[in-house]
Amino acid sequence: MRLAGLDTVSAQGAEAAASTGHLLVVLTAGAPLPDIPGRAALEAVLKRRGKKADSLAKAPLAVTLPDGGLSVWLSLADAKPAFDWHEQLRKALKPLLEENPAELAVAVHGDDGFRDRAARAAVYAAWVNGAQLSSWKSDKPGRALKRVVLYGAAGLDLARERAIAEGNLLCRELTRLPPNLLDPGQYRKCVRALAKEAGWAIEEFDVASLTKLKAGAFLAVARGSGHQDAAVVRLSYRGAAKAKALALVGKGICFDTGGHNLKPARYMHNMHDDMNGSAVVLGILLAATRLKLPVNLEVWLAIAQNHLSPEAYTQNEVVTALNGTTIEVVHTDAEGRMVLADALAMAAREKPGVMIDFATLTGSMVMALGERMSGVLGNRDDLVQKAVAAGQATGERVVAFAMPTDYDEALDSEVADVKQCTLDGEADHILAARFLSRFVADVPWLHVDLSAARCKGGLGAVAGDVTGFGVALGLALLDGLAAG
Repeated sequence: MRLAGLDTVSAQGAEAAASTGHLLVVLTAGAPLPDIPGRAALEAVLKRRGKKADSLAKAPLAVTLPDGGLSVWLSLADAKPAFDWHEQLRKALKPLLEENPAELAVAVHGDDGFRDRAARAAVYAAWVNGAQLSSWKSDKPGRALKRVVLYGAAGLDLARERAIAEGNLLCRELTRLPPNLLDPGQYRKCVRALAKEAGWAIEEFDVASLTKLKAGAFLAVARGSGHQDAAVVRLSYRGAAKAKALALVGKGICFDTGGHNLKPARYMHNMHDDMNGSAVVLGILLAATRLKLPVNLEVWLAIAQNHLSPEAYTQNEVVTALNGTTIEVVHTDAEGRMVLADALAMAAREKPGVMIDFATLTGSMVMALGERMSGVLGNRDDLVQKAVAAGQATGERVVAFAMPTDYDEALDSEVADVKQCTLDGEADHILAARFLSRFVADVPWLHVDLSAARCKGGLGAVAGDVTGFGVALGLALLDGLAAG
């Protein structure tokens, strides 16, 4: 998704900022108020409310300027992590963007390092919240933000922030699409269009191809939809001459009923989100492409639906995955690990340098962390720790979980090589990772369980319930892997 028409203009100083219709002022926490236009109006509001300037570090303050313009003031502490900055900026931008301005002014004040960091964070937050996502309401949506005028930080290269914003918006746009507008066939058509526009090589492994490959785990899930539109889609990006490829794998379940183990209505609601892992991967790929990142990427999207039908797979079936592993089906609502098993096995055959999968995989991860962080597990400790560090740097926080081998005992099967899951639900996020680890061979592998894919009221820089979590995280991981 391109930020069509959205421009950023940098300017020196802050004098002109006071005459704008919509202004965000970002100050350094603990520093005296600078002598800038609008200060008198701010001080008047603070006095009326019986507050001091240091209160701006706790909550932003909206101030009407003398010419009738709306300004919002906040202070950010240098020592605070990226997540805290993003949260405060999202809340500060809310009253400004609610008026659907075509242009937004951002003025940053402080030393050089602070202004650079604050400008980047503020512009990113403005972009991800000011763009217009699809809506199916009869009322016409308000106009999208078209221009950000930046004061106090001239000459910044904001290509990275723009690329991550585009990736985040693509992820959210796809994830929000209703299930009747994004079934597997429609999704594949959309991916083809993206590949053509971005210049990615594309290969689609449809049901017939996957049958020849004996991808029994994926096909077991696909059987229930009644359509032959499921596929594993492979996209390739070449940004380096000789570097070993990195593999990204995404769960793309366009709707998840739970199958024969049917979900109750409250848990089936929003299950069109279950393709979010694949949307995250597409967002990362788009951002890497826009930045011409010096890496080679192989992207694998496991696109299917988990429906209830006479053909749908059932408990106690034994199916054979692409790598020859036999699987006892224990619960049909554990379909994500089934489609990922074959997609990971396909990616592992290419012997990538690193493999990372993204999936809205387990309810137990949501129980463990809630919706404000996601969990990571993997077969290399250094890779897991890189993910934690990337989460801190980007504001997309992740928690590392251990996955010791003794957990495999819970997945012992009397009739197959492995159980798909248990019926207990205990530590299912760890058991799911242990299950998936059987399909990655010896490739360094990281699993991201996206419990923060949806967060009511917004998360970090993003105001919508669908967060796009994982795009900034994934790009930061690719940066580190490329540098290594």
